[in-house]
Amino acid sequence: MAHEYDVVIRGGTVMDGNGGTPFVADVAVKDGKIAAVGEISGSGAEEVDAKGMSVTPGFIDIHTHYDGQAMWDSHLAPSSWHGVTTVVMGNCGVGFAPVRKDTQDKVVALMEGVEDLPGPCLNEGLDWTWESFGEYLTALERRKHDIDFCALLPHAPMRVYVMGDRAMALEDANQEDIARMRELTAEAIRAGAFGFSTSRTIAHKTLAGDHHPGLKAQENELMGIAMGMKDAGGGFIEMTSDWNTPDPATEFAMVRRIMEASGRPLVFSINQRHDRTEAWKDLLALSGKAAADGLNIRCVAPPRPIGALLGLTGSQNPFAGTRTYHSIAHLPLEARVAAMRDPAVKAKIITEDPAEFNTWSLLTRIGYARMFRFADPLNYAPAREDSISAIAAREGRTPEDVAYDLLIEGDGKNFIFACIVNYANYDMEAVKTMYAQQHVIPGLSDGGAHVAFISDASFPTFLFSYWGRDREDGRMSIPDLVRRQTKVPATFAGLLDRGVIAPGMKADINVIDFPNLGLERPEMVVDLPAGGRRLMQKARGYVATVKAGQVTYRNGVATGALPGGLVRGAQAG
Repeated sequence: MAHEYDVVIRGGTVMDGNGGTPFVADVAVKDGKIAAVGEISGSGAEEVDAKGMSVTPGFIDIHTHYDGQAMWDSHLAPSSWHGVTTVVMGNCGVGFAPVRKDTQDKVVALMEGVEDLPGPCLNEGLDWTWESFGEYLTALERRKHDIDFCALLPHAPMRVYVMGDRAMALEDANQEDIARMRELTAEAIRAGAFGFSTSRTIAHKTLAGDHHPGLKAQENELMGIAMGMKDAGGGFIEMTSDWNTPDPATEFAMVRRIMEASGRPLVFSINQRHDRTEAWKDLLALSGKAAADGLNIRCVAPPRPIGALLGLTGSQNPFAGTRTYHSIAHLPLEARVAAMRDPAVKAKIITEDPAEFNTWSLLTRIGYARMFRFADPLNYAPAREDSISAIAAREGRTPEDVAYDLLIEGDGKNFIFACIVNYANYDMEAVKTMYAQQHVIPGLSDGGAHVAFISDASFPTFLFSYWGRDREDGRMSIPDLVRRQTKVPATFAGLLDRGVIAPGMKADINVIDFPNLGLERPEMVVDLPAGGRRLMQKARGYVATVKAGQVTYRNGVATGALPGGLVRGAQAG
């Protein structure tokens, strides 16, 4: 029997990505595109019963780091488990091209330190068959994937490629350097890069303590790179910064000058820091004014605290840098826990300097006042009185003593949830204020990075379940949240062929049981090259995900279809 369509999704409540009132309709798919929306009489080779379910465009995550994983893995999980059908990778100015043999170690060291991707995994998983950024994109196309990905040209490898050791020494680029980076940027955009990314934060450094090469890049260098994008006629700028060069207003004024001269869009990360708790308000106002003035600027903000899961199965815990723990860190988990149950070992570890062998620059910025037991049911908005510091005060113990006991509970498989940013006041009012601004995009999941201690690729699922359903006050409109996770980032990034459910658009679609949408507990798995481990977190409630017209997931289980892959450059609607 011949079928008129490849897939028909029947009777779902459509939230089409425009933010308007949901409506009940069928959605028909043919040849990778949406063929019709409404009452569909023709049959599909595959039918999806969506009665009582919501039908949305596939989600777009604009801030990820799948640059390495896309080389060795066809499934860009965990993002693809959370309704994400398109990601942008290469953020924060780190990545793997352009590169020469004598700069490979440097870019690996940066990715290892900045994004917590183990060097042995990268060295085994990458075959380095490329030098230019265009050749890197071609290498990415060798493998089929479950979702689409767009790549940004990262500042660090390009700067090292052009300047060598002078880049790592944070020297200023000379005119010849800038001219060469402008050329390389234009070449990358023409080859299919979606833009350029950079970092200006001291938190981004190698394990040896070397700062990101772009940390102190001067305005003339960034201007030259932006003009390379203008030369090629495309691409956006992505930036992460501490905004203290020398202050937010001065640094933002530089950003405006670069945007105005180059005409290129820009997105930057925004969150509520715990040391400068009000700085985000200045940035929100400055960017809001720029948007009102007509500049194509966006902020990307996380929907919850960016949180590290500290534990003995992961790469980080509060005592990982102590001398005694460092001496037993190589032991299997069971043997390590047995050793740590010895009162003498405990007495040493909790009194030793945690910074001595520490490899994570943010550890000293958290503190026990924002560390919590990560218990079931999962709680990403814990109360102040549940912090390790508060528990210690009530029980007349030290925070170190409490944290230590939490780590060895559950045979060492428990986690401590450490709020890094967005939880200065022990609430999410800052997120609520950010999301009230139309130029703010939900995101910053870092999918593919920090694999052994952060599990934030689940942001989309949290966004809808918490802000759209469970929040007691300040609950947000689910159709509008869908718009902001689909059409808004698609339009900004230049992906005009997706993000909306309408005839002619790319058939990237989710069928979701919103009342039952939820997160599973993160688990540590060992499945990376060279035996590397990573946190993986599944979700409940995704009835089906369709990518480019093929059902890729049913009830969270992969079907084997791999219709995704590299997207080269902006896509016309």
